[in-house]
Amino acid sequence: MIVTLHGMSTMYCNIVTDIRIAGESSFSGIEFTEQKLLRYLDQGNEVESLMPLLERYGVEPRCINALKHIEVQGEKHQQQLAVCERLCAAARTIGCPVIQLVPLESLADLPAKEGFELTARNVKDYARIGDRYGIRFQLEVIAWAPLHSLQQGLDLIDRVGMDNVQMVIDFWHLWAGLKTTPDDVAKLHKRQIYGVHFGDGRAIPKIEPWQEFDLRGYLAGEGDVPVKEWVDAVKSTGFDGTWSSELLSARHWEWDLWEIARETRRRMIEYAV
Repeated sequence: MIVTLHGMSTMYCNIVTDIRIAGESSFSGIEFTEQKLLRYLDQGNEVESLMPLLERYGVEPRCINALKHIEVQGEKHQQQLAVCERLCAAARTIGCPVIQLVPLESLADLPAKEGFELTARNVKDYARIGDRYGIRFQLEVIAWAPLHSLQQGLDLIDRVGMDNVQMVIDFWHLWAGLKTTPDDVAKLHKRQIYGVHFGDGRAIPKIEPWQEFDLRGYLAGEGDVPVKEWVDAVKSTGFDGTWSSELLSARHWEWDLWEIARETRRRMIEYAV
């Protein structure tokens, strides 16, 4: 497994500091957030300037997370394609193999079949751009979005029909979406998985709205997700690629960032190795 620091876990710092934190906390990989990467580039920095830092700290770029709202239509979709092109070019330059795609709720008011088809059409557009750059895409289904189950994600990938799109297995989102079990994950072939988001969280009382930072603000072993079952399911497929320690927690973002990194890594190793 490639033990990877997720840039969401260290939200309140820049991309240069993320690389240093990852290296000094014994991570072998890093999952960049697109916000930090684009912010770095928008200030006139060249993406090539990250390469000496990655080499110095012995950290391999594994994913850029994420191109969000991938289902939007019209002019917004054209804007998204431009961002996709920019991210793919940056990814190729630094040797990052994967960009994440996240469908959200823009089409939630449409009939399910229509929303599905429009989303698939968009994903094919992104995949074609990635294909030109040698970049793959991992699809993340979101617990409260129209596409929220593993099977829906697999169906979308099948509909897209491109070789460079597969799944990321996000423990919390799949568990909280209530439609996917570890047994479903265990039936996958390892080639259908491009990454794992290792994390925990709590159950969603029906009377509450989705408050993601509150629901996901737990270190592994402190929430309600049966983390070991999800770990075992992924390992049973033979997948040995990117395992990313994701802690989406406003409370923990007030910790020392190196302490966050070390603790998320320690818990992932404890469960997964």
